[in-house]
Amino acid sequence: MACGACPTWSMPVVATFLRRVDAVQHQRFTAALPALAAGLLTAAIAFTSSFSVIVQGLHGVGATVDQAASGLFALSVTMGLCSILYSWASRMPISIAWSTPGAAFLAIAGTPSAGYPAAIGAFVATGLLILVAGLIKPFGRLITKVPRSLANAMLAGILFDLCMAPVRAAAAVPLDAGLIIATFLLVGAVKRLAAVPAAALVTMALILFRAGDTVPGLASLTGPIAVMPQFDLSAIIGIALPLFVITMASQNVPGLAILKLNGYEPAPGPIFVGTGLATALAAPFGALAFNLAAITAALCAGPEAGPDKRLRYLAGISSGAAYILFGLAAGWIVTFAAQAPLLIGTIAGLALLGALASSLHGAMEVVKEREAAAVCFLVSASGLAFLGVSAAFWGLVSGAGVLGLRRLAGSDQRRAA
Repeated sequence: MACGACPTWSMPVVATFLRRVDAVQHQRFTAALPALAAGLLTAAIAFTSSFSVIVQGLHGVGATVDQAASGLFALSVTMGLCSILYSWASRMPISIAWSTPGAAFLAIAGTPSAGYPAAIGAFVATGLLILVAGLIKPFGRLITKVPRSLANAMLAGILFDLCMAPVRAAAAVPLDAGLIIATFLLVGAVKRLAAVPAAALVTMALILFRAGDTVPGLASLTGPIAVMPQFDLSAIIGIALPLFVITMASQNVPGLAILKLNGYEPAPGPIFVGTGLATALAAPFGALAFNLAAITAALCAGPEAGPDKRLRYLAGISSGAAYILFGLAAGWIVTFAAQAPLLIGTIAGLALLGALASSLHGAMEVVKEREAAAVCFLVSASGLAFLGVSAAFWGLVSGAGVLGLRRLAGSDQRRAA
């Protein structure tokens, strides 16, 4: 029937229907807006707070500027895709992230004797270990048996040297470092989550001011660079095993706890399998490890993402989309950061202060385990490698040895009594 032939009484009905449809759509968008905004905020905070740690970590195991850019690209894009897929499939705000503590460990681990390809092989091995943890439940539970005091002490030892970077920078470039540190402290006094992003913006402004005409252009937007993995035993023991323990203990386990605290209980097995597989596949491009977001997970899963818990999964999707966009600019970001490594080290150290404080507290919390935790911390913080294996591994072994001896001596004394 032609429009002109429509009954005159039908026009108000159609108009009313369209208004109702428009009102419903507007209501749905309004309800989803807090979750979408929370996801974008999460991605911005997570990226600006820790990309410098990722870059330092990749350089620490021998990556060139282009290879580090490739790693940041692969990490950002892959974790963005994983966040979107997991959140959409589960209808839960499951945010996948890179392993910031793992990158901090790489920054002090040192380049393997076989070079960067051996580090890539260790990343692949880490992914396979995470995958096995998801497929074989007893193996996944085994990682939770590592005493929290030792896991925290190892992480604190890893973070210690990186957190000294602002102090070194204050001595070398007091004006620039002072501005960054002052911004961090002043903004943090008002809004803790905004402290690192604000300091990162000041850092970027200082680099732009100091660099002048040497600021990289669009030509630095390089894509991923594949490196053939080389499986070296010392690198697997010294890099893959500590990276696996750090990723599981300091990222996946707390990430699951935060989701549960906010009323979400995803099955951990499929998440471990997916992130382990993603790590193994993206590792040749420089991706060190993927895991559940821990610190920023609360932004996507908590009240900040809106009152309707059923819509908070949209925060995971919007954060994933933002990570992909950040990843596309990874080449420029890494080239830009290379203009002032001392200032980038400053912002990385400030970003890890909270993790250091939390790790030190967790390491010394159990009185009976403090001595073993102290040994683990000191060996891990020493940065000294033995037999080509990193200090973090020997720190964990030393702490476990002391703890085992103390427990054995205690059980003997109880039997004698």
